[in-house]
Amino acid sequence: MLIKTLLNKVERFKSFVYDTVQIAIIAGSEALVIDIRPRSNSNPRCHECGKRCGTYDHQPKRLFEHVPIWTFKVYFRYAPRRVSCPDHGIKVEAMPWAYGKERMTRSYKVYLARWAKRLSWKETAAVFETSWDTVFRAVKFVVDYGLAHRTLDDITEIGVDEIAVFKGHKYLTLVYQLNAGARKLLWCGPERRTKTLLRFFHEFGKERSAKLQFICSDMWAPYLKVIAKKAPQALNILDRFHVMKKFNGAIDEIRRNEVNQFKINNEVNTLVKGRWLLLKRPENLTEKQTVRLAELFELNLSSIKGYLLREDFQQFWTYQCCDSAGRFLDNWVTRTLKTDLEPMKKVAKMLRKHKPLILNWFKAKGRLSSGAVEGLNLKAKLTMRKAYGFKTLKCLEIALYHTLGDLPEPENTHRFC
Repeated sequence: MLIKTLLNKVERFKSFVYDTVQIAIIAGSEALVIDIRPRSNSNPRCHECGKRCGTYDHQPKRLFEHVPIWTFKVYFRYAPRRVSCPDHGIKVEAMPWAYGKERMTRSYKVYLARWAKRLSWKETAAVFETSWDTVFRAVKFVVDYGLAHRTLDDITEIGVDEIAVFKGHKYLTLVYQLNAGARKLLWCGPERRTKTLLRFFHEFGKERSAKLQFICSDMWAPYLKVIAKKAPQALNILDRFHVMKKFNGAIDEIRRNEVNQFKINNEVNTLVKGRWLLLKRPENLTEKQTVRLAELFELNLSSIKGYLLREDFQQFWTYQCCDSAGRFLDNWVTRTLKTDLEPMKKVAKMLRKHKPLILNWFKAKGRLSSGAVEGLNLKAKLTMRKAYGFKTLKCLEIALYHTLGDLPEPENTHRFC
């Protein structure tokens, strides 16, 4: 069976035919070169409007890299025609296997992009003996196609969060769809400012924003402000994860201050190796850690007082009624503000300030949690590590859409990729 027969079976182009197939030396190694010519009496199409037009002239032959076969790289060789379009002037004809000046076929781009989901971009480039930039262009092609062809209808639940990128305090705002069975990245933008999230809602549209029922976020003020303005009908939920994270931060601050005070007073540090004793949940402690924590309970330590306040607050999540939970919250805040633990008092003031949003957790009956958001954030961080870092924010955004966006892909004629 001839290679041309296989190509016609897998990838047949209307108005074009495969001509000669030969082995040639390309970039110092043997490759299969397949010549393509237009069918007799077929007029080229303008790549802008798709209309059939007369031929203006021919350009020199070009090589278009295709999906490799066995040990050979494969290239299509074709001399593009220029058309005389009455609407757009002199243009290069539309070629169904490639676009414009791109030297890769569409099939090869999809092929590389699929492998780039499994391997890092650097490894993909090494395996297929190409450049990192080639892999980037392939992934960008697939992502651009997916963003143009995806549907944003029937989205009722979203999560908003940020991740740190590059060096210093630089962030990327991520918006996820959290509907059951359809959790994916919807949008990402630089920084974590008010205008960042405003840009998402502008691109998302008023009609879609009006259909949102639940929005899960942390307590970052710019996010809360924009959500209240752009989706006032949605229930903005500050869930258990973000609230308890503040408690752990306060306990750790109290412990550090106490350890420093021991050093100043030349006293024995009774909190040595005690960080995780205080931060872990009691049920997750080992037997030795449980004994050690019991010994610390006998000492009059500020860290233990903060720990007990946190464990007391855990009762808040056991309530079924929103009003009862609100009364418990008020009582806990009042008791905490009477202590001398400044970090815990900051947490109490934060809880009092955001009380309505925290109580939304009960109104949603625990239906929405940032656990899905944190899981997607972990995948985003793994994507960055797998690629060994990205030099530009644009590359990072494309990689995240490619991995987490669940985007529709162009039609692929190759199964094994």
